[in-house]
Amino acid sequence: MKILYAASEALPFIASGGLADVAGSLPKALRNRQHACRVVIPYYSGIKQELKENLKFITYFNVPLAWRNQYCGVFEANVNGVIYYLLDNEYYFNRSGIYGFYDDAERFAFFSKAVVEMLEYIDFEPEIIHVNDWQTALVPVYLDYFYRNIEKYKNIKTVFTIHNIQYQGKYGLEILGDVLGLPPYAQASLEFDGCLNFMKGAIEHADVISTVSPTYAQEIMDPWYSHGLDSILHAKRYKLKGILNGIDTSIYDPSSDQNLCEDFTPEDLTGKAADKAELQRLMDMEENPDTMLIGMVTRLVSHKGLDLVKYIFNEIINKGMSVALLGNGDYAYEEFFQEMKDRYPGRVGVKIGFIPELARKIYAGSDVFLMPSKSEPCGLAQMVALRYGTIPVVRETGGLKDSIIDLGAPEGKGNGFTFKTYNAHDMLGALERAQKLYANKDEWNQAVKNAMQCDFSWKRSAAEYVEMYKSIL
Repeated sequence: MKILYAASEALPFIASGGLADVAGSLPKALRNRQHACRVVIPYYSGIKQELKENLKFITYFNVPLAWRNQYCGVFEANVNGVIYYLLDNEYYFNRSGIYGFYDDAERFAFFSKAVVEMLEYIDFEPEIIHVNDWQTALVPVYLDYFYRNIEKYKNIKTVFTIHNIQYQGKYGLEILGDVLGLPPYAQASLEFDGCLNFMKGAIEHADVISTVSPTYAQEIMDPWYSHGLDSILHAKRYKLKGILNGIDTSIYDPSSDQNLCEDFTPEDLTGKAADKAELQRLMDMEENPDTMLIGMVTRLVSHKGLDLVKYIFNEIINKGMSVALLGNGDYAYEEFFQEMKDRYPGRVGVKIGFIPELARKIYAGSDVFLMPSKSEPCGLAQMVALRYGTIPVVRETGGLKDSIIDLGAPEGKGNGFTFKTYNAHDMLGALERAQKLYANKDEWNQAVKNAMQCDFSWKRSAAEYVEMYKSIL
């Protein structure tokens, strides 16, 4: 099969969240299964210079967008056997950041139209275009309205993946023609709740809608999770499928991770103790191997469950646990965790920001990894934590429910601790169960070894994507 994977970000070029991880690893996994998968993203000015130096300019063309006729340059790169196309327009993408600009609707309408136009100018004719989140949601819309009468486009199928339904690309009705360049009769496809909704357009036009975990596919048909789109998804549930994301195990590997002070394996956990000691030093915490260290690497926003953490934080510390947190986001949460660091010196370590190297040290050096999310479409952090022998404590939602089985389960296949209701003391109960197991070093070490042997590589998930692609060809 030939697949073009369109995304607004992808590793190793640019990243702001989990989408970049997926766009950087799923195409490689598909390629390893002997399918031709190429990736297209915008050419942002924020891409590191050493990566820009390896790009090759291959062509350019003009993109018709309403009354505009905008330049688009195409650069190409080969990363681990996967071809990446980077679409260049300095007016739209030469900015300090990826998202959050007043004209994001126009920027990503341009990108979506350019993705389709590009196929006239490159030596790749995909059978499937796989688009992701609202930023590329107009690709199937443009394809259906403007290109189906052209021979090379008429049989192309489209897949739309919802990574986070909270962000839908909602704009005023007045931009339909002047900004998006769509005809008046296209309004019915995009209009929802009094505005244009890019995600709704993709849901209407794509051949398949996928989400990043089976549980999330069910949750988003519930008003609690859907951010208003449950009625549309119910109507289109016949083409909705959930596939759990994976992680690139060659990147996340404690036996060879250069960010760690000592490597370790399931057979020899000695290095993990050294990594815990180093993490405690880096976070200005007491070096105590017997204190259960809770790690958190998270965006500091409400849906990550931080209100639960705030509510019982004092109890966590009073029960003899310690906390190492890395993240940034809402000012109120940043201030709270800084205050906790000051209140409990040596017991709480906090770094505000996004520091990839420190994140790896937290994954490796912590004993448990806390993810009490109110909602979590998939989550990759719990999979990375398992890879580094750090036992997840999670709420049963989305991909957390699909990937973490409680260690108290009778089947004996547990790999973490879970709680169901969004309740602070239920979360504390899960942490206390973890602490009880931690006190028994032999049983704890066995749990760590079992965790490290969990397979959340892309092999299984890529196979499910292949079957999904085949179902629409």
